[in-house]
Amino acid sequence: MNLSNTKPLAWDAASLDADTKAMLDNLQPNILQAHVRESLSLLLLNFGDGADGRRFLKALVPLMKSARKHLDEVRAFNKTKAPGTPYVGVGISRLGYLKLGHETAKFGDNAFKSGLKRRKDTLSDPPVSAWEPQYQGEIHAVVLIGDATPEPVAATRKRVLALLPKTAKVLGEETGAGLRDDQGRGIEHFGYVDGRSQPLFLADQVAQEPGTNWNPFFPLSHVLVADPLAPHPSRHFGSYLVLRKLEQNVRAFREAEDSLADALGLTGADRPRAGAMLVGRFRNGTPLRLHDRPSSAGFPVQNDFSYRDDPGSRCPVGAHIRKANPRDSRDEGLERVLGVMMARRGQTYGSRTDRPWDDAPPQTRPTGGVGLLFMAFNSSLQSQFEFTQQSWADNPDFPAGGTGHDPVIGQGKRDVKVRFPKQWGSSALGAPQHQVPQTVTMKGGEYFFMPSLAYLKSLG
Repeated sequence: MNLSNTKPLAWDAASLDADTKAMLDNLQPNILQAHVRESLSLLLLNFGDGADGRRFLKALVPLMKSARKHLDEVRAFNKTKAPGTPYVGVGISRLGYLKLGHETAKFGDNAFKSGLKRRKDTLSDPPVSAWEPQYQGEIHAVVLIGDATPEPVAATRKRVLALLPKTAKVLGEETGAGLRDDQGRGIEHFGYVDGRSQPLFLADQVAQEPGTNWNPFFPLSHVLVADPLAPHPSRHFGSYLVLRKLEQNVRAFREAEDSLADALGLTGADRPRAGAMLVGRFRNGTPLRLHDRPSSAGFPVQNDFSYRDDPGSRCPVGAHIRKANPRDSRDEGLERVLGVMMARRGQTYGSRTDRPWDDAPPQTRPTGGVGLLFMAFNSSLQSQFEFTQQSWADNPDFPAGGTGHDPVIGQGKRDVKVRFPKQWGSSALGAPQHQVPQTVTMKGGEYFFMPSLAYLKSLG
């Protein structure tokens, strides 16, 4: 099967070839198109016995569905609002495959074959001893259970746990819950609209996001790789999953926004621009590249723009969304950008009593206990996730000129001072400023491979 498709995949076309049909019938959902998971349960598992682990994974298959079934459900929902079935996804770590009795030499990604713990220095992560206990041990598998409401998730979780053999352990569980602003837009805990600029693979998706400045289409090779342990790797595919629990200090971030606004002399309706300079968008998703104040046309979130004509006078080159996705700017070649972007499928965690999107004082905000269960699918963990984190987010010299760490996800010592435009659209820069403190802390995670259903069915 050719993954280097030059056009979005019309998954329901009558002319679809047999290999593509087999791929969709054996691919896990949530990879090519995000599955609804407003309510999410994430189980971290350790198998005490490999044979029991294989039987457990095979027994999960009746609770799972294929990517094709998921797409059919999405279409039915869009037409009639008929609810779909819960999402059950399975990822296996390198150590998990070894426990199950497999060699991992056939997997082509060296980061996966190392495991996240052994990549911590590459990623400027905290020492493993500082990770939460459930992530410090040997994680063999992750089971994801998601749906629009908590009830079907709880029922499915109960069925999954009933299948778990006595020789297996649940090392820990994470609970995700969708966070939305007063307009119903999905946001993260700092209060900003999240989840934009996703690579899109399917014709249905691309048709909903036309653009002339930014093309959201990406080939299947960007996220899929042959499942080396499946019966027919040329027809059975999977994807590498990175999971990282990222705790957010909301109070410190809001204090940094206020400090920057004061330093730049921003007052009144201009004060929100300080936060937008750090993130690259205003809280409602309005791109700073296009507007100096939040646009009332905030939904759907504007995404058709580039940075090719903006040297940083509108959207600072050190802003989060520009560091994480330089698009086709002079900051990074377009070919590199297209090769790096990940299919992000994260979910927020933690409960709040405040309204994350409003202007309440920073002291009313949480300092921990809330954050993001960052999850992203890659065809190469090294070339996509790790490159983004190491070479862009954690690199104070990307883009060239001392732009500092990514203000949101960057990790490491913040020695470089940064400068911001005095006025939106002006090339004149203000005085050097200390970078915002690190307000996102990595609490643990792992690398997994999301295998094909065909592989899971073959286990005995």
